[in-house]
Amino acid sequence: MQKLNRVLLKLSGESLLGAQGHGIDGEVLSRYADEIREAKETGTEIAIVIGGGNIFRGVRGATQGMDRVQGDYMGMMATMINSLALQDALERKGVHTRLMSAIRMEQIAEPYIRRRAIRHLEKGRVVIFGAGTGNPYFTTDTAASLRAIEIEADAILKGTRVDGIYDSDPEINPDAKKFESISGDEVLKLRLSVMDLTAFTLCRDNKIPFLVFDMNERKNLARVISGEPVGSRVHWD
Repeated sequence: MQKLNRVLLKLSGESLLGAQGHGIDGEVLSRYADEIREAKETGTEIAIVIGGGNIFRGVRGATQGMDRVQGDYMGMMATMINSLALQDALERKGVHTRLMSAIRMEQIAEPYIRRRAIRHLEKGRVVIFGAGTGNPYFTTDTAASLRAIEIEADAILKGTRVDGIYDSDPEINPDAKKFESISGDEVLKLRLSVMDLTAFTLCRDNKIPFLVFDMNERKNLARVISGEPVGSRVHWD
């Protein structure tokens, strides 16, 4: 695979937990900032969407009696907390950033405007997209797919705690088979949990590839961006 020139990096909020049961692990945050800085030094333009599951998950709140819409808006606020933390970690390492929010909160973030986001990327800034899509009932996976399409990213890079896509959970089944490359149709056929269906459909309809890789493996992000065969790639051929 060729070097990627512009990417959308999707991180889960849970990835920031580290060994903690809740909140943000400072060591994990710093390590991710190092990974992003080193990847940025390859010349690739990087945008980021990060979830909020380490702080609050709207769907979980809804199952416990909370109004779903209210819970989803709380989840969007959680993504902003994580986005602010990641922005601070990157800035402290000398990386120029911009945080853009789908919900207006001018004191801490710019409102999301597509052309402005692209301009920031062209100027070499890492752009963090917070607050999901700004609408309830949509996950941060969907927000990542939507923003990737809008900024015309070469690919979505989904950084997880596993090293790719498997036919079953490798943390439960030691004999799980890993796919180096797999078509989107095959993902659907096998009912693999890669992204939620709305996000997946957006990627399919717009033919945007995505790669799943282990974000906790040192220098993996830079290797993926450079075109090395890391993780698993979903294609639409």
